[in-house]
Amino acid sequence: MRGQDLVNTVLPEELLLEIFSHIEGSKSDCDSCSLVCKRWMKLERVSRRTLRIAGSSGNPPDVLIKLLVEKFVNVRNVFIDERLPASIPPNHSTYSYGAHSYSRRKPIKGKGRGRKAASSSSKAGINGAENSGSEELDVEPFTLSDAGLTSLAQIARLEKLSLIWCSNVRSEGLTSLAEKCRNLKSLDLQGCYVGDQGIAAVGQWCKQLEDLNLRFCEGLTDAGLVELAPGCGKSLKTLGIATCARITDTSLEAIGLYCTSLQTLSLDSDVIKNQGVLSIAKGCPSLKVLKLHCVNATDDALLAVGAYCVSLELLALNSFQRFTDKSLLCIGQGCKKLKNLMISDCYFLTDMSLQAIGSGCSGLTHLEVNGCHNIGTLGLEYIGKSCPQLSELALLYCQRIGNDALLEIGRGCKLLQALHLVDCSNIGDDAICHVARGCKKLKKLHIRRCYEIGDKGIIAVGENCHYLTDLSLRFCDRVGDDALIAIGQGCPLLEQLNVSGCHQIGDDGLVAIARGCPKLVHLDVSVLQHLGDLSLAEIGEGCPLIKDVILSHCRQITDFGLAHLVKNCTLLETCHMVYCPLVTSVGVATVVSTCVNLKKLLVERWKVSQRTRRRAGYVLSYLCVDL
Repeated sequence: MRGQDLVNTVLPEELLLEIFSHIEGSKSDCDSCSLVCKRWMKLERVSRRTLRIAGSSGNPPDVLIKLLVEKFVNVRNVFIDERLPASIPPNHSTYSYGAHSYSRRKPIKGKGRGRKAASSSSKAGINGAENSGSEELDVEPFTLSDAGLTSLAQIARLEKLSLIWCSNVRSEGLTSLAEKCRNLKSLDLQGCYVGDQGIAAVGQWCKQLEDLNLRFCEGLTDAGLVELAPGCGKSLKTLGIATCARITDTSLEAIGLYCTSLQTLSLDSDVIKNQGVLSIAKGCPSLKVLKLHCVNATDDALLAVGAYCVSLELLALNSFQRFTDKSLLCIGQGCKKLKNLMISDCYFLTDMSLQAIGSGCSGLTHLEVNGCHNIGTLGLEYIGKSCPQLSELALLYCQRIGNDALLEIGRGCKLLQALHLVDCSNIGDDAICHVARGCKKLKKLHIRRCYEIGDKGIIAVGENCHYLTDLSLRFCDRVGDDALIAIGQGCPLLEQLNVSGCHQIGDDGLVAIARGCPKLVHLDVSVLQHLGDLSLAEIGEGCPLIKDVILSHCRQITDFGLAHLVKNCTLLETCHMVYCPLVTSVGVATVVSTCVNLKKLLVERWKVSQRTRRRAGYVLSYLCVDL
């Protein structure tokens, strides 16, 4: 059948379009389909709904956008993020479409142009490339401007637009776009210096707008939001405001008056006081998510939230130095549907606050306590006794919480799936044993710098938590090989393991992981002084699915171990191996030549030969200071 077209002669365009619509989220599949033949390229372009343009240098985004708008006529979603660097070989031009990027080899014209040639030919838009370390790339930055927005305005049916850190976008371009794209439902202007005129135009024309992000929009004042609110108040559901120094309570009063359907508010401001939060609480009865970082707000603000926001499901409070237990007492009494509570650096909250939440919000599923130094063991015991639905618990820098707190968690929270502990000096092995024996559905356990936790607690996890997929034990220097042997024997579903800085772990523990955890994908064994080549050989043999491995500061591994690791780990994408004195340029070359899927290799520059550098290209990343 060679030479026969068994698809195009049989399948009509409508059916091919239907097939393409089902692979929209797959980068490689969509790109491959578009390169099969001219007919498929045409149809795939018609079916494309999403464009993603990353990178802040190379071909001017305004020109690129004009080209893309002409070729992809049915686009609904456009995401432009100028935070992401565009760093690729100087003979490539890469375009990112939707969740897909298309790379086209493009020779540099002319001789001896060096910097200018690299500037003109590289980097139109890339998804998340790291610093390549290629000295040849020194390009002039290009950013999206109002001309690019004018081109985007040709997409009349545009529904989602994200312009993250597009600092050259101004009100004129946003006004032009808003007037023509009246179906816009989601608009992200984070880091854009748009003014009041542009935001007012959005309110005037975009009556279906549901999501609006104004974080770090320093050009805005109250006048813009006051004009916006009446226009799209009935449709607006999500609003984010942060570091907008000229946005005051006046804006929030307008939002509370007109945006009665608001469900999510994220507010980070040193200017907002009680009155703004009071207006939101009274005017937005459908509020479900409230994230506040307002140092000038007091108990009166949260009293209003507890009184009026009965549908609240998520509450995040950060750095409230004026809030007391009185606030959370009111939340516990009024917000019975609360499921997620995050309190960070709220110094005046005590155990009484958690008691109030436990008593009133029995459906709580997520709790994070971060740096609240007056909350201790008793407060968390109330949660363990009163919140049986708790599925995720994070205790960060909680020096007063001890083992008995997690004893109650283990007894009462049988559905717990994730536990995070950071710098909790009074939590030890007994606490982990209680959780492991009581919470057998645990899937994620992250522990960092909890020096009282050792082998005993982690062995209990291995014996009881057979669904564990993610284990991190960073700088827990009492954890040794016996703990990892238990994990290897009891947790066959483990996918992520981080034992960075656990100095007592050596080859025996990692060999057990290699033989018992074949689904391992991410491995961080950095700063393990006793880890040798035997571990790498066993990992290479037993864990073929590994994509990310961090070996930095492992002083015993050599080129021989690396060769055994990469021989079977053909899916490897990321490898860090700096400060490994026994790894030479031979080992680096072996990794580069063997791992065809490699995206990033972090190593000292002096260990990379010219040949390896030419072969690896943009995959290589270097330390700022070489040995």
